[in-house]
Amino acid sequence: MTDSITGEPIKAYVFVATLPCSLYSYAEAFPSMISENWITAHIHSYQFFGGVTRILVPDNLKTGVILHTRSEVVLNKVYQELAEHYGTAIVPARSASPKDKPNAEGTVGIISTWIIAALRNRKFFSFDELNMAIKEKLVEFNKKPFQKKKGSRLSAFLEEENSYLLPLPTSTYELAVWSTATIQPDYLITVDKIKYSVPYVFIGKEVNIRYTGKSIEVFFQNNRISPHVRRYGNTDSIILPEHMPENHKQYLAYSTENFLDWASAVDISAHTVMKVLLAANKVERQSYPSCKTLMKLADKYSTQRIEDACSRALAYTSTPSLKNVQMILKTGQDRVKIEQPSTIKKQSGKYGFTRGASYFGGGESND
Repeated sequence: MTDSITGEPIKAYVFVATLPCSLYSYAEAFPSMISENWITAHIHSYQFFGGVTRILVPDNLKTGVILHTRSEVVLNKVYQELAEHYGTAIVPARSASPKDKPNAEGTVGIISTWIIAALRNRKFFSFDELNMAIKEKLVEFNKKPFQKKKGSRLSAFLEEENSYLLPLPTSTYELAVWSTATIQPDYLITVDKIKYSVPYVFIGKEVNIRYTGKSIEVFFQNNRISPHVRRYGNTDSIILPEHMPENHKQYLAYSTENFLDWASAVDISAHTVMKVLLAANKVERQSYPSCKTLMKLADKYSTQRIEDACSRALAYTSTPSLKNVQMILKTGQDRVKIEQPSTIKKQSGKYGFTRGASYFGGGESND
C-alpha cells in the first residue's frame, strides 16, 4: 500500500483460506492482524465459498488461539463465538507443524507469486482498491487449469466439494467486543460513554461485557444477567426498572403532576414553593429529588408545619430553596407567628389632634 499523503509504503497482510479437496481459495488484504480483521476475513471467506466447512484448521496466531497444548486448546472468545455461530469446529494446527494444513501452506506460496507478485508494480492508495485488484486476480487463479489433472480449482469445487459444505446461517455473524468491569454502587456499566444498568444485587461483582453494533450483554459467571439494545449519541442512562432496588423504583412513580397535586393539598404556600423547586433546573426531572425530599419532610414534621415553613421562606425570598425550608423546620422558625405591623387609630381634625374637656380635667361642659 502507499500512503496518499506522504507516499510512504504501508504494510498489508494477506489472509488466505483454502478448501482441502478442490484447493478452491480465498484471499483478502488487511492493514493488521488484529482480532477484528481476523474475524472479518473468516466471515468474508465463508460468504465467498457459499457455505461452511465442518472443521477449520487455523495457524496458532494469538489473535485466534490463546493456548494450545497437548491437553488443552483455549480459543479467543470472539473466535469461539464465530465457530458456534457457523456450526464449525476449530482445530488449530500444531505449533511448527505445517503438515497439519499442507494445502493452505502450498496455496499461500502460490498466491504469493500468482497474485501478490503480479501486483507488485501497481500503486494502491486504499485497501478497497487493493482488494478489488486481488479479487480480479483471485478469479483468474481459481479458474487456472491444473497442471497434472483435468479441470481447475473452480470446477473441482463445483463438482466435488460444494455439496459437502454446511449451509450458511440465516444471519451473518456480527463482530463482538468483550471487556470486563466491576459493578459500581450506581449499578451501571459504561459503553462508549453511555451507561446501562445491571441488577443491583451484582454491585461489587466483576462481570464480562459483550457488545456489538446492535446489542450489549452483561455476563456473570457465564450467565447473562442484563441485555440491552445499544444506543448512540448523547442520551440519558439506560436503567431498567427490574434492575432497581425497591426504594429506587418508587422514584419512577413520581411526576410533575404528582408533586403539584400533593403540594396543592397541603396549601397555597407549599404549592408555590413546589413550583419554585420544579423551575430550579433546565430539565424539570432533575428537580424531582428536591421535590421528593420536601414531601418526605411531611412524614417527619407535619403538613401544617410544611405549609408554615414554606410561608416563612416566601416571606424571606420569592425563590426559596429546599435548604431554606429545611433550616426553618430545624430551627423551629415555622412555629413563630409572623407579627403583623400594629395600626394606631388617629382622630384627625382641622388642627391635628383634638383634645376633649376631660383632658383638661374640666369634666363635662355646663354649656
